[in-house]
Amino acid sequence: MGSDKIRKIIGCILLVSLMSLGFVKPVKEYVLLPNSLTVFENQQLSMQTSLQADAAAADSEQVFSIKTGSESLQIEGRQSGVGEIVFDLAGIPIKKVDVKVLEDFRVIPGGQSIGVKLNSLGVLVVGHHQIKTSGGKKSPGEIAGVQVGDMITKINGTTVESMSDVTPFIQDSGKTGKPLDLVISRDNKELKTKLVPVKDENEGAYRIGLYIRDSAAGIGTMTFYDPKSKKYGALGHVISDMDTKKPIVVQDGQVVRSTVTSIEKGSNGNPGEKLARFSSDRQIIGDITRNSPFGIFGRLNGDMTNGLYDQPMPIALSNEVKEGPAHILTVVDGDRVEEFDVQVVSSTPQKFPAIKGMVIKITDPKLLEKSGGIVQGMSGSPIIQNGKVIGAVTHVFVNDPTSGYGVHIEWMLSEAGIDIYTQGAKKAS
Repeated sequence: MGSDKIRKIIGCILLVSLMSLGFVKPVKEYVLLPNSLTVFENQQLSMQTSLQADAAAADSEQVFSIKTGSESLQIEGRQSGVGEIVFDLAGIPIKKVDVKVLEDFRVIPGGQSIGVKLNSLGVLVVGHHQIKTSGGKKSPGEIAGVQVGDMITKINGTTVESMSDVTPFIQDSGKTGKPLDLVISRDNKELKTKLVPVKDENEGAYRIGLYIRDSAAGIGTMTFYDPKSKKYGALGHVISDMDTKKPIVVQDGQVVRSTVTSIEKGSNGNPGEKLARFSSDRQIIGDITRNSPFGIFGRLNGDMTNGLYDQPMPIALSNEVKEGPAHILTVVDGDRVEEFDVQVVSSTPQKFPAIKGMVIKITDPKLLEKSGGIVQGMSGSPIIQNGKVIGAVTHVFVNDPTSGYGVHIEWMLSEAGIDIYTQGAKKAS
């Protein structure tokens, strides 16, 4: 048996002995240590396990340690090689942890109320309707197998981008009697079908028996933008069509400023809502290139300010977020961004992109009085803790409007096309 294995066995025996002597909490914290860590340069990392990491101290002998408060147990980590920390107890190595150090990255937090207009990739089918014909009522679209939620992307080989593109094809087909060749996108699959328009006896025009839509609009909240590239993230969740409940496949879109006119207060079983209007000048402040489960993303045309945090702020990885006090930035009146107190009830360190990484609770009396908690339109409000942007508000609990979910900022950055892991990443050394 090798000497390393013998030392590890002795270390385990020591840990078990310490637990029997009452050192349950610090030993449990040690056991929960991950096998790998990601930290930023010049950053003190506080984890739920009470692990303290200081990347700037990488050139010193002691790099990591478990703090135990008033208890005397101390497990220390010492650099063993490039990007590798070995933890020891009483000089006996018992665990190895890989450490990846990222270059410092900062964003400018948002909080501004924004108007959102999305143009879909084709025309979206949102319903069927029956047409009165000489042969009775019928829906050509339903007969052709077109379903609610389908996206019609081409007609007779021509790409369609708006409802106005569709009408000439329908009338021409009705007069010639030649069926329409449709290309449909359904659940990321391309389907083809033929549709024969019929003449509406009431109006004398040809119809296809489908309700279609080519754009959607709403309001939300800006989360962050990168001051260098002007790439931004907002909303924190996907925009779905109100009728089909399916995510809108984006061709393009625009972001404009919006003004909050009033708030419908939320209550148990009835989420509230921000009522807002697009700013009168309708000035486009950015484009929309992506609509994903983590929000909408694109590039701003210039800088945005919120009047509270207009300088770049560091971000926190999911394993840094702590249960405890935090703040959100949002608008509840006009276009003025305000800061409100919240509590991070729970946070799950995530190694892979996932929504609903945090549970937050509104604790600010002013916001509770004004809105009752989290309301629709507040999605995307940045969450700040210990001077760092940690994520965004995403969903409200229907039966408890004071609480809801949040998404970690690192996943929104990834969706925005900002890779914090590969740009300048290096091993602790």
